[in-house]
Amino acid sequence: MKKQNQFITLLIIVFCAMGQVAHCQKLWTEADRQYTVDNLKRTRDALIQETEKLTDAQWHFHESPDRWSIAEVVEHLALWEIIWSREIGIGSRNTPQPDLVKTSKPDSYYNAFIMEDKAHVSPDFSRPTGFIKGKDNLTFFTRLRDQNIAFAEKTNADMRACFELTATDSPRNLHQVYIYQWGHVDRHLRQIRKIKAHANYPTNTSSKAE
Repeated sequence: MKKQNQFITLLIIVFCAMGQVAHCQKLWTEADRQYTVDNLKRTRDALIQETEKLTDAQWHFHESPDRWSIAEVVEHLALWEIIWSREIGIGSRNTPQPDLVKTSKPDSYYNAFIMEDKAHVSPDFSRPTGFIKGKDNLTFFTRLRDQNIAFAEKTNADMRACFELTATDSPRNLHQVYIYQWGHVDRHLRQIRKIKAHANYPTNTSSKAE
C-alpha cells in the first residue's frame, strides 16, 4: 500500500511538472521572432535605399498639392514607429491571454489588409507636419526603427499570447501588430516609388543630397 501511494504521488508530480512545462511553452516561436526581425530590417533597409541619396528637390516634390512628398511620407512612417513602439511596449507588459488565440484572425488577414492596393486614410495623429526637412526624416525613422528591432530581438514576452488593448471581437496579438508595422513601410515604399516615377519628378540625382 505504501509503495502504491508513493507511485501515485510520483505520477502527480510528473503530471504537474508536465503541465508546468506546457504552461511555460511560448506561442511566439524563435522562428516567429526571426521572421519579425528580418522583415523589420528588410523594410528599414529598403526605405534607406529608396531615399538616402535624394536631393532636396526630390525630397520635397509633390505630385499635386493634395499629395504628400517623400519627406512627408517618411515622417509619417516615423510617427507610426512611435505609435507601434508604445502599443507593443504596453501590450507586452500585459498578462498573456493565450485563450484569445482561438478568437484571432489568421496572420494572413492582417498581411492582406496592410498590403492591399486600396488607399488607407491616415488618422490625424499620424499625419506629417512637413516641418522636418529632407533626410532628417530618414534619420528620425531609422533611429526609432533600430530601437524597435532591438526590442524584438531581446524581448522575453510571448507576442502571440499578448494582445493589444482593443474592445474588438478578434483583437490582434502583438505578432500581428508587428505584421502591420513592417507591412506599413512596404505600402509606403510603393507610394515613394510612384512619386519617383512621376513625369515631373526632379531628375538631378547628381546634386548633393540634403
